[in-house]
Amino acid sequence: MSVRRVYLAPGASGSIERLHPHRDGLVRRGLEVELVPLPRSAAERAVPVYREAVPEAVRSSAAIGGHSFGGRVASLLSAESAPAALVLLSYPLHAPGRSEAWRVRTAHFERISCPVLLLSGESDPFARIDLLRRAVTRLPDATLRTWPRLGHGLGPVLEEALDAVAGFLATRT
Repeated sequence: MSVRRVYLAPGASGSIERLHPHRDGLVRRGLEVELVPLPRSAAERAVPVYREAVPEAVRSSAAIGGHSFGGRVASLLSAESAPAALVLLSYPLHAPGRSEAWRVRTAHFERISCPVLLLSGESDPFARIDLLRRAVTRLPDATLRTWPRLGHGLGPVLEEALDAVAGFLATRT
């Protein structure tokens, strides 16, 4: 049996509408998708909103994740209560020009026990690729997929990225 339900949250500067192509593409691939609006604030303060949107009884059989900020919030929630899987789209490892923050933004990774899929551009100003590869080693069960010359967002490779998400979730129980 595979994970069939996915909850996704948007990035800090994006609205829930920006995830409509992601939702529609995953639905075409046979998944049930719920979009989770988050408040614009610190990631730690948005965790209770995500937690309320995806009750623990549902979370254990569903995947959670999001783009950028939404993925960071989902990862913090995953560290406290494991979903079936975690999907991180363009994870914000650090602010542009502040790469030293990557350790703080991944300190909780070791507490994430579910399988994790990370999809990222190799030219993302929010995730230096060498640091992202190091950060992934902090996760007990992670798959990293990257695209050269791609920045912060998966738009140019969205269909391929959604294929990767669907394939990843098809192998999770």
